[in-house]
Amino acid sequence: MNYQEFIGHAQAGRVDELNLISIEGGIYLLDVRMNGTSVMLKDPAGKTLHLRSVEHARELLKEIPVVPFYLVHCVVHDELCGMPVNDRSEMRLPISFHSSWS
Repeated sequence: MNYQEFIGHAQAGRVDELNLISIEGGIYLLDVRMNGTSVMLKDPAGKTLHLRSVEHARELLKEIPVVPFYLVHCVVHDELCGMPVNDRSEMRLPISFHSSWS
């Protein structure tokens, strides 16, 4: 889903929640949940959009109504040990939709 499609869905109230996925290397990906499905936000070239920080994500989200917003960290210990991925292999924390800096 590209940014314009995302904004349209969000403003129409179709977005259930957002997960900001933190991956190694300081990269964040935005997972959009709607109607029981999950899609990643894409850049204009159709590739997964890489965000720089939580604040960068909040800047992109300033035009949409507030929805549940979570920061998801993968637990690297399981990845390093070669353990299978399960529900306990991530930390999912609710975060504020708007910055406390503004």
